Amino acid sequence: MKRCFNLKNWCFQLNTNFKNKNAILLTFISFLFLTKLSAQDNKLTVNWDSVIAVSKTTATLQVVENPAVRPSSSIHESLFKALKDLGADYVRYVPWCPYPKMAVAELKRPTKTETFWDFTYLDSTMEAFMNATVGHSVVINFSTTPSWMWNINYDMPYPQNPYEVFWAYNDGFVLRDTTMKELAAYYARLFSWYTKGGFTDELGKFHQSNHHYKIDYWEVLNEPDLEHNIPVEMYTKMYDAIVDELKKISPTTKFIGISLAFNARPEYFEYFLNAKNHKPGIPLNGISYHFYGTPSFATQTLQEYQYTFFDKTNAFLEKVKFIESIRKRLSPETITTINEIGTIIGSNMGDDIPKDYWNLSGAMYADIYLELTKMGIDVAGESQLVGYPTQFPDVSMMNWNNGKPNSRYWILKLIKDNFNPGDRLVGTSLNGADIIAQAFVTSTGKKIFFINPHNKNTTVSLPVETKDAIINYVDVSTGENPAAQMKVKDTTVTLKPFAVAVLKLQ
Repeated sequence: MKRCFNLKNWCFQLNTNFKNKNAILLTFISFLFLTKLSAQDNKLTVNWDSVIAVSKTTATLQVVENPAVRPSSSIHESLFKALKDLGADYVRYVPWCPYPKMAVAELKRPTKTETFWDFTYLDSTMEAFMNATVGHSVVINFSTTPSWMWNINYDMPYPQNPYEVFWAYNDGFVLRDTTMKELAAYYARLFSWYTKGGFTDELGKFHQSNHHYKIDYWEVLNEPDLEHNIPVEMYTKMYDAIVDELKKISPTTKFIGISLAFNARPEYFEYFLNAKNHKPGIPLNGISYHFYGTPSFATQTLQEYQYTFFDKTNAFLEKVKFIESIRKRLSPETITTINEIGTIIGSNMGDDIPKDYWNLSGAMYADIYLELTKMGIDVAGESQLVGYPTQFPDVSMMNWNNGKPNSRYWILKLIKDNFNPGDRLVGTSLNGADIIAQAFVTSTGKKIFFINPHNKNTTVSLPVETKDAIINYVDVSTGENPAAQMKVKDTTVTLKPFAVAVLKLQ
């Protein structure tokens, strides 16, 4: 039974009932007894010989194209240094619709005498991204299709300033070429630009790029349930048309589909994962979808977020189990990548974000990563490298003013540096619900993963074998600094609010 007592509040509440010293002494003794019971509620036991699962999960992140990551940005170098230092696999890169000039390679419809291919803004960020991820797998998603391919009956008035945000670019619900040949040809040329050194355009002219990037995974479109509101039947035809052309160019590239914003759409997975709904020979290498913890109402504060985020996490994880049952039934060889995980509290300028929010958001990601590991999910991708005022500042992993990583980044790095596919999760029990804990046997030794989801200090009673162990942790005290370190002096450890920690046995 969980018991939480606060001496100051308890004595205040009982003050009128106890008027003599003996009663006060009895009260204090009772409090100590109950506190002992509370400490026992957080007693950790590990059975190192009982393997409950073997991890398949890679912790990673996504990078979204925006003005902050551009070469002209004052924090450009800091951002890509942080990305390189992380050394993650399955890193996702998404140029997207609010910045048409940075996301679309052919903004104007070709004529009988002229084409309008322009990679000026696409190339520089792609180059920085690929340089920062050398030696690691990447997932590329040029998610935004040219507006002129859609039946919208007007010329899209996108801004000439590439850094001016434009939310209306993704207009239209029906492609003008319903055979999908025009769409597939666009992506084939864009893909060839980055993998084959160039391409031949619609009028037979060759455009040379000198790019020969190895693209491990190509994700087809982003959040089609939001962008153009694409039904699953239409999306599946788009996927097949694009993949059919791209795999001719690079047979080793694998493909990820669906990329849903709202995961509670089982009909998408039922249809897409059924091979009968695809052209023969089209691979279903991976599926993807997203999750963001959000407040339940606008006036919630950090004190409420700590409960709301984790409640919504639990609901999301139930949906993951359901989606996994569909995948395993229809396409068991397909991997699952949940490649946008984060929190959004509706901040516009970022000045209303509580300092400890970054730790809470990171703790939520850590919890989801752990649960996805138990389920055998392949990729848990945190969103996103950098946001900034007016551009989802609450999802940022970096300080948009000084380019320093915040606690969300350092928590991801702590996880990535300690846990990898192949690690064994072993029997772990905890008498209480104040914290989250899981023991691992990794290639570098025995470790215990801790998450404090609450805005309070929490003491844990540890197994005797952890004496003299080293704990690396990120909490509300570490700020924009790497994980700090401490040594277990006895068999207890106190975790500060929203702490994420890894204990390594000596």
